[in-house]
Amino acid sequence: VINHSPICSCNQGFTGDPFSRCYPIPPPPPPPADPIIRDPCVPSPCGPYSQCRDIGGSPSCSCLPEYTGSPPNCRPECLISAECASNLACMREKCRDPCPGSCGAGAQCNVINHT
Repeated sequence: VINHSPICSCNQGFTGDPFSRCYPIPPPPPPPADPIIRDPCVPSPCGPYSQCRDIGGSPSCSCLPEYTGSPPNCRPECLISAECASNLACMREKCRDPCPGSCGAGAQCNVINHT
């Protein structure tokens, strides 16, 4: 009190009008978070039978080895025998000669219409 007038002040760590109300000084805002680095290959934009590589933050797509076409349309060499030459059959997604190991000893194998 000075000259019959009250002298009010907020305590350390508080702010506001000391004649009406003091409240805690809010903590400083947290520093901005580091930007989230996103993988451009998750989820993959490349389609089936393909691989994605992050090249400078952009996706780069290519077909997996043993597959043909261009992403997003990579595909195996064949899915059914009709996609192979008539003397070959689609075996494990490749056009192959179906004869090796098919016939017994002394027998001859002839491929006619994929079979």
